[in-house]
Amino acid sequence: MATNGLDLAANVGRRVRLPIEGAGRFTRFAMHTLAGAVFRPSRWLRWRILAPLIMQVGVLSIPVVAITGGFIGMLLALESFEQFAAYGLENKLGMIINVSVVKQIGPVLAAVMVAGRVGGALTAELGTMRVTEQLDAIRSMGADPIDVLVVPRVIVCTVMTPILTIFSDLLGVIGGAGFTVAWNGVSGREYWDNTAWFLSYWEPTTGLIKATFFGLSIGLISCYKGFNCKPGAAGVGRATTESFVSAFLAIIIINLALAEFLRTFGAMFLGIGFKSPLS
Repeated sequence: MATNGLDLAANVGRRVRLPIEGAGRFTRFAMHTLAGAVFRPSRWLRWRILAPLIMQVGVLSIPVVAITGGFIGMLLALESFEQFAAYGLENKLGMIINVSVVKQIGPVLAAVMVAGRVGGALTAELGTMRVTEQLDAIRSMGADPIDVLVVPRVIVCTVMTPILTIFSDLLGVIGGAGFTVAWNGVSGREYWDNTAWFLSYWEPTTGLIKATFFGLSIGLISCYKGFNCKPGAAGVGRATTESFVSAFLAIIIINLALAEFLRTFGAMFLGIGFKSPLS
């Protein structure tokens, strides 16, 4: 009985200790990466290193992000039109669609696409390098693999995610407007006039700030999982799956935290208050 109690206590202690240790390792990894980005730019600020990453993370992601954003905008218009039309408010539909797209859906959608399309690839690439001992080879040459491999990937993810968000926002706004105006016959002038009145500079700014943090978290999590994957093909595959799941959860949590922080910041320091669509 005493042995069973000790085993239970040991299992509980291990389950509590492992996540704490993992959080500590990730924090150290993130601080090392950010220090390399700020204090050792000569090791990663090279076009031959950044250009392929910009192509992989940014340029090749534009079609899927733009197409998805356009269809999301049309879907919002489709699902919302009847409810607004029932109260004679269909000309105000652009307020809800465009604010939802640029403030919430666009950044989250672009980040999820980056996490799925790019994050997994980064994890698999670095995980394979770890399994095949290429990381050890870099260390043996006196170079820091975090500065050489991780920092440029994190920088590119951080910079390109807001840019991809702009494409997602643009196509989402166009898709919602096209469906509302062209398909449902709402006055285009009233649609855009109401949108311009309701939408301020702060909504798209909020979305881009969120996207920057999303990109940073995706880059850090993806590279961390690749650097710490288990040996073998199964280890790389598991790390890739964990990378996307962890990045997705981080996106959702960061989105909620920043939404509240930026809403409070805008109200307290910029005087940006709530506007009622019924005004």
